[in-house]
Amino acid sequence: MNSTEWQKSSFSEANNNCVEVRALEGAVELRESDEGEVIVRTTRLKFSAFLEAAKAGEFDHLITDA
Repeated sequence: MNSTEWQKSSFSEANNNCVEVRALEGAVELRESDEGEVIVRTTRLKFSAFLEAAKAGEFDHLITDA
């Protein structure tokens, strides 16, 4: 990922209820599309570790049907 433009998952529909991500100045930034002023910034290495953990199901217990 080398884009300074906000990207959202292809699984997201046209609504504004999604997480967006971008690479900026050597870091990775995340925000909710409906609250764009709140931005979380992390390193590429930590973001990569988070993605791998999510793919492995480490956070599945946090998913609800709400």
